[in-house]
Amino acid sequence: MSAAPLLEPRDRTGDVASLFRLHAPDRRLATDGIHARLPAGPAATLGQRVATFFSTPRSGPDLLVGALPFDPHADDALYQPARVSAPGTGTLPASLGTLVAAAELPSAGAYADAVARCVAALQAAPNGADALRKVVLARGLRIEGSAPIDPHVLAVKLGSDASVTTYVVPLPVKADEAPAWLVGATPELLVSRRGRTVVSHPLAGSARRTGDAAEDRRRTDALLASGKDLHEHRLVVEAILDGLAPLCSRLQAPPRPSLQATATMLHLATRIIGTLKDPDVSSATLAGVLHPTPAVCGTPRLPALQAIRDLEPFDRGFYAGAVGWTDASGDGDWYVAIRCARVQGNAMHLFAGAGIVADSQPALEVDETAAKFMALRNAIGIDDVRAV
Repeated sequence: MSAAPLLEPRDRTGDVASLFRLHAPDRRLATDGIHARLPAGPAATLGQRVATFFSTPRSGPDLLVGALPFDPHADDALYQPARVSAPGTGTLPASLGTLVAAAELPSAGAYADAVARCVAALQAAPNGADALRKVVLARGLRIEGSAPIDPHVLAVKLGSDASVTTYVVPLPVKADEAPAWLVGATPELLVSRRGRTVVSHPLAGSARRTGDAAEDRRRTDALLASGKDLHEHRLVVEAILDGLAPLCSRLQAPPRPSLQATATMLHLATRIIGTLKDPDVSSATLAGVLHPTPAVCGTPRLPALQAIRDLEPFDRGFYAGAVGWTDASGDGDWYVAIRCARVQGNAMHLFAGAGIVADSQPALEVDETAAKFMALRNAIGIDDVRAV
């Protein structure tokens, strides 16, 4: 296939490579241009770097936008935009063009084998607080088109599901590479801060929707009663509560999860609300403390990260990281970067993951990742993929 031309700007107010969009059910944010970049670093130093950035007098919006990578030790990619613009301006074409090929990485069989090895390791883990209890393993789908893929068209198509937050976030690339973006539709809020109020809404434990009301009701009841899924969900909630507890004077979470439904999936969800002890703790600090949660990594964090490196055949990059914004007052929203694709030129790499615990069944985890691809596949306009 011949090299794809660079994508031409759709929004004439700025460089297409720097367009940022975050459309949540209760807030829409759009920016363009790059005024200044936040010095990159790991998640543990994010809060301090953001505080230092805003403590320096500067022109431009009192705002930083961007993404955190999955690996909390890797460099993030945040910047001060040149302008905050009106969301939804401009006219976009309705088509993503002809998609000519797709390949799985790993294949369903290889993924099932990785899950089986992971389950064996979990079952063999000794008892104790430091023992590996959960690992989230991901799969990828590479899709290529006959023309450059417009990330904003993909985002508009994903935005047809009003229950999710769609995003387009520019990613760092090498000097000789075409622009790249992370584009997705996430149902999961990592953390939000308004003043001293903190909210997190983790999801873990999932089932596929069928479109049949009676069957979806049965699956809902089964999910809410599933010991495996409730255990997986509890690990995530406990980790977030443990992360927020030292920072909050008050912290509330219901004893059992509720159900959150998207157009294609059913999820166990828990809404956690807290009050900060120190009003100077920013949303950036909170994101750095919580990321990555057991919902996308596993627990305990360090052995889960090592298991992912050993078992996954690709670098996640910014998939399963976080996307969002923070301002000079410390307010901000950070969403877990799932149900997404890395878009560059005429190719996109889709991602989906499943939480593996000691009683996971490989075939069911393959089915779960396939179901999670559905939101993106529906937006792309294909029912399935063919390996090449």
